[in-house]
Amino acid sequence: MAVSRTKLAVGLGIAGILTAVFGVILVFVGPIVIDDQIVKNVEINPKNSLSYTMWKDIPVPFFMSVYFFNVLNPKEILRGEKPMVEQRGPYVYREYRQKDNITFHPNNTVSYLEYRQYHFVRDMSVGDESDVVVIPNMLVLGAAVMMEKMPLPVRLVMSATFTTFNENAFLNKSVGELMWGYDSELVDFLNKYLPGMLPTTGKFGLFSEFNNSNTGLFTVFTGQDDIRKVHKVDSWNGLKKVNYWRTEQCNMINGTAGQMWPPFMTEESTLPFYSPDACRSMELVYERPGVTSGIPFFRFVAPKTLFANGTDYPPNEGFCPCRQSGIMNVSSCRHDAPVFMSHPHFYNGDPVLREFVLGLNPTEEQHGLFIDIHPETGVPLNVSVKLQLNLYMKKVLGISQTDSISEVVMPMIWFEEKGYIDGPVRTTFYVNLVLLPTIMEVMQYVFIALGLFLVLSALFLKLRDKVGIGPWHAPPPEPRVHPLVSAWLCVNTRSTLCFPHPSFLRCPPIFLFGLLYPPPPQHIMSF
Repeated sequence: MAVSRTKLAVGLGIAGILTAVFGVILVFVGPIVIDDQIVKNVEINPKNSLSYTMWKDIPVPFFMSVYFFNVLNPKEILRGEKPMVEQRGPYVYREYRQKDNITFHPNNTVSYLEYRQYHFVRDMSVGDESDVVVIPNMLVLGAAVMMEKMPLPVRLVMSATFTTFNENAFLNKSVGELMWGYDSELVDFLNKYLPGMLPTTGKFGLFSEFNNSNTGLFTVFTGQDDIRKVHKVDSWNGLKKVNYWRTEQCNMINGTAGQMWPPFMTEESTLPFYSPDACRSMELVYERPGVTSGIPFFRFVAPKTLFANGTDYPPNEGFCPCRQSGIMNVSSCRHDAPVFMSHPHFYNGDPVLREFVLGLNPTEEQHGLFIDIHPETGVPLNVSVKLQLNLYMKKVLGISQTDSISEVVMPMIWFEEKGYIDGPVRTTFYVNLVLLPTIMEVMQYVFIALGLFLVLSALFLKLRDKVGIGPWHAPPPEPRVHPLVSAWLCVNTRSTLCFPHPSFLRCPPIFLFGLLYPPPPQHIMSF
């Protein structure tokens, strides 16, 4: 039996060592295998049908929610009073994105055009596209500011033109017309006799250029040679930098196209991206970690310096001429129209901006933008980008439509582009990129613990063998004593176990029997 136990101890020891070594190997090899799997799923490669299809035709539902600042006192504004507005919305549109003209290049880059379509979702909106709102007339008030430095006769002619075509300082239009365009005799006249003056040749609307359009020709890195460069923009419309701004730094095209980022992020990482709609690169910063549906994420938000002026944040000097911090002048890429971009309700902006407009109430929860990123893959889990369009308006001498309007940056609309991973896409993402790597990571420590347990079991068995104890060693037989001997010894030794009290009345009968009839001497000697 001892030999069999020795063999068992040796077998357990060898199995334990091999199991522990396998676990240790997994500790070093496991992360490499996991990272390699992430790289294969993140790089832009047609051979990986799952990830390539998700990159080409984004399966995540995107929605654009639009809020209008309905002007409550247009007549009073013309007399110089503060504008008073009320927020109307959301008017929600389902956004469909699809990449086309995809071309791979030898330098590990790929070019594409991404088209956008918007479809109104009544069930998610506060009303119909037929709802009427009042907003400033960009054609009149924008043109007035643009012509402020022109000769007075030119301004007078333009004012007469506005009057001829019944164009006033404020518009009463439906949501659908303001979004996607409305017929304007003035627009038709200007396009016929002054071609190129307006950015549009058809209907005039705030988002008329968005629907069924693309965001320009992006060329991004595939990451097949260096995963750290995946999704980063190599060029946009063939340009390595734009020429809208005053400094080289502000004209740089940095980061990705704003849909995915390189994997293996840390808390020191940032989210740079180029936005054709904003005509510039932006960068979000890390705020906090979190978990959604079992998937960990890093939340990135806009820094307060994003729309700061050059005085408060010198690197933004190139985006000037500037006004208060919190608004960005985008006229240089919007045909010189006096348009400013900001956070909704001037969130994170100079409080002075809100003093000139009544009805604004910014909060971080409702008006702050954020992107939640899975740090291991760089894939966005939840996106909420919120921006506001504002019109700079004022009284311009010679243009009667401006009357006595006080100088103000007037909010017109703000919109939120929102998307999140859900349903089968989230399940697939969770299983392949979260659950399986987690199981592999846990198993490596399970193997190490199991190996140590087997080795300790082998040592324990060997130790028991040396000291001669264990279930294989039967205990020595106890000596058998004649009952009369026990009784006799008990009586003659006056044991308190036999006689708790001196009275013989309590003595058991067998003891009394031993007292009267002592056992044979041979039994006593054997005892």
